[in-house]
Amino acid sequence: MIELNLAFFVQVVNFGILVLVLNIFLYKPLRKVLADRRQVIDGAREKAASVDLEVQEKMAQYESRLHEAKAEAGSRRAESLKQAQLEETSLLEKARAEATVSLGTIRDRVAKEAADARVLLKQQAELLSVDISEKILGRSL
Repeated sequence: MIELNLAFFVQVVNFGILVLVLNIFLYKPLRKVLADRRQVIDGAREKAASVDLEVQEKMAQYESRLHEAKAEAGSRRAESLKQAQLEETSLLEKARAEATVSLGTIRDRVAKEAADARVLLKQQAELLSVDISEKILGRSL
């Protein structure tokens, strides 16, 4: 059985002093370090969450701007294509008109040259027939 004598009370007091000393020099600083570490970790988590939120917002803005730029580029491309088609149509119509005028001029010139050639050939044929007749008859007509 346990005897309750002076040694037991001295050991209980000793144990109490040891607990106080360990609490002051070991447990409180250790709890403070752990609490500080927890605050740092929580602060880092909050900062990471805010940075993540900021990154998501910036990505949303970037995608929005990218979508707007693509839409604007598409509309500009469509407008340029329409303008090019109008210009092509205008140039083709102008070329057709010039070709029609040029073809008409060439036809008129060919018709005139053919008529001139007919007249010249008719004159030469008459002269040649007169020459041949004179040679055959042996006298001038």
